[in-house]
Amino acid sequence: MSVLVVGSIALDTVKTPVEEHTDQLGGSASYAALGASFFTPVQLVGVVGDDFPESEFDFWKSHQIDASGVQRAEGKTFRWSGEYAWDLNTRETKSVALNVFENFEPALPANFRETAFVLLANIAPSLQSHVLDQMKRPHFVVADTMDLWIETTRKDLDALLPRIDLLILNDSEARQMTNNTSLIRAGREIRRMGPKYVAVKKGEHGALLFGPDDFFSCGAYPLEDIHDPTGAGDTFAGGVAGYLAGKGDGEVDFRQLRRALIYGSVLASFNVEAFSMDRMRSLTNDEIEERYEMFKLMSQFEVLE
Repeated sequence: MSVLVVGSIALDTVKTPVEEHTDQLGGSASYAALGASFFTPVQLVGVVGDDFPESEFDFWKSHQIDASGVQRAEGKTFRWSGEYAWDLNTRETKSVALNVFENFEPALPANFRETAFVLLANIAPSLQSHVLDQMKRPHFVVADTMDLWIETTRKDLDALLPRIDLLILNDSEARQMTNNTSLIRAGREIRRMGPKYVAVKKGEHGALLFGPDDFFSCGAYPLEDIHDPTGAGDTFAGGVAGYLAGKGDGEVDFRQLRRALIYGSVLASFNVEAFSMDRMRSLTNDEIEERYEMFKLMSQFEVLE
């Protein structure tokens, strides 16, 4: 089954203590779509300006990403610039130019509206709801969010939550959303707000998954060399949604969600190994499966008697 991915498409400038790269492919939808494409065909919806490289459309096509839902508008593509501190955990946004993204209203092509799996990447909750208004009974809906929307558009976010199956957010956002310092309590409280499942990302410390009667915790893949954390969370969300859609039977249970979280973590671990999506461009399914198996081995333990 295909997965519909809707979100931002950007050209990023990223600086770390040792390197700086300009005008690289970025945006929540770009990272999420590429992550999902390793498991299933992707239908991508977003907006770019007339300065957006045509070569990226060729790149999407080569990764079974249908970009016919990407609007080309007159003007410049959304641009973001950020700088990371020496530990690569602290990031400062240097500039944001919304450009054509400022007036973006997702318009789904007719053949996109019946897609069974949907990933609402990190955009305003009102736009995420606008996408669902155009859908014809999607089977499973995943949504990502961030601190900005929790702080400034909480009413829109609260209205969205009952319409989705899985909400993805990070640990600080979960605490912000609930005013609760305990992530366990925060995750369960967010579930009661509407979504059937909640995934809380903890960066280099893994992720938590909450279901109606189940709980799961997984670590993160340990890496010696990290170059650029940009888009790791979006890649994680894309990997989760893509794996679920790629199962083929359409059914989603907690066991499948647990595996999806691991695959999302695996893809995010590859993403940070190079700037932008450079590592993901050459990534193979064999490499993904090898790291997934290593992840399983790291998670196993035996009780010694």
